[in-house]
Amino acid sequence: MEAGDRADDFIPSGLAAFGIEADEVELAVIRAAHATFWPPILELLELDPGELEPEPSPDLSQAPAER
Repeated sequence: MEAGDRADDFIPSGLAAFGIEADEVELAVIRAAHATFWPPILELLELDPGELEPEPSPDLSQAPAER
């Protein structure tokens, strides 16, 4: 089963679980948002922060130092 197929199943049932009715246009917008944001979310979930080197003495008022 492809990820798009799962989204087509879970989005309407998730909305129904909250009692939200959505027409085809609203579902199309939700699917587009899902297609846009879900792949980067999966990349973040797969990220192993143990592989990253912490920035020494970070200044949180500034952007991170480039490496």
